[in-house]
Amino acid sequence: MKSNVAKTFIAVAVIIGGFAAVFLLSGFTERNIPALPEDFEDEDLAVQGSLLKGYALGFEGLIADWYWMKSLQYIGNKIIDSKEPVNIDNLNALNPRLLYPYLDNATTLDPHFIEAYSYGAIVLPAIDKEKAIKIAVKGIENNPNEWRLYHQLGYIYWRLGDYEKAAGIYDKGAEIENAPPFMKLMAAQMRKEGGSRETARAIYRQMSAEATDRQIKETAELRLMQLDSLDERDAIKKVLDDFQTKNNRCPDNWREVLPLLQTTKLPENKVFHIDKSNNLVDPTNAPYLLVNKDGKCEISLDFAKTKIPAN
Repeated sequence: MKSNVAKTFIAVAVIIGGFAAVFLLSGFTERNIPALPEDFEDEDLAVQGSLLKGYALGFEGLIADWYWMKSLQYIGNKIIDSKEPVNIDNLNALNPRLLYPYLDNATTLDPHFIEAYSYGAIVLPAIDKEKAIKIAVKGIENNPNEWRLYHQLGYIYWRLGDYEKAAGIYDKGAEIENAPPFMKLMAAQMRKEGGSRETARAIYRQMSAEATDRQIKETAELRLMQLDSLDERDAIKKVLDDFQTKNNRCPDNWREVLPLLQTTKLPENKVFHIDKSNNLVDPTNAPYLLVNKDGKCEISLDFAKTKIPAN
């Protein structure tokens, strides 16, 4: 009896030690890997989560967390290392081909890993729309009573411009017990005016409110600032057109039109922001650019300073 217990203990210790050695060796390899060409592509994952499931001696959740953290670091490092401005609507320039495998492994080992599904639904549409749908559907199949995952899938179809499909998904999510009224309202909003800024604002506000991950919350907040900037630029463009019609020229600086802007109403009673140098600034506090393009007054974002996406 004692001999069997000892053998079992030794076997378990060897397996756990093996996993520990793999992770330590992985970290050592990453720290000491020689410099690679800039266009070198990521290698495929050597281990698939489906192969570990059932053989990790109850450590599936821990390994899932490891894959989850790797996915966050992976995208974060890609953005930090990028030499060009990052377009959050299209991340393919970063070549982030391992993001889906990381998230797929995490959610295979832990099918109830809601944060991983949510992160995939928010980020993957900018990389591969089909895989974004796939991870969201996988989440719903494994967690059919989690209304947030229906919201994530509805968000993806909304991004794709398929408002009717998005409405149907929000309808299903609204039927789940404890689902907020937001779900039913969004189903109706999708059918009524799916492409409006009001719909987008409602989606990103809900996303920000329910986010448990910092990157998801920051993305939602950035999108809300982008919507505010679009409203501001529409209003500013109208003021510039009126000024040019009246004076037969473009203003030399923002100070010339500030009185007109102060009487201009923005949606939701928001106001324009002016910095200490009397520059008109966007919601990220980067100055708007006043451009005279072939005799026509235009307003532009300062893409060297703003955090607002171009699209």
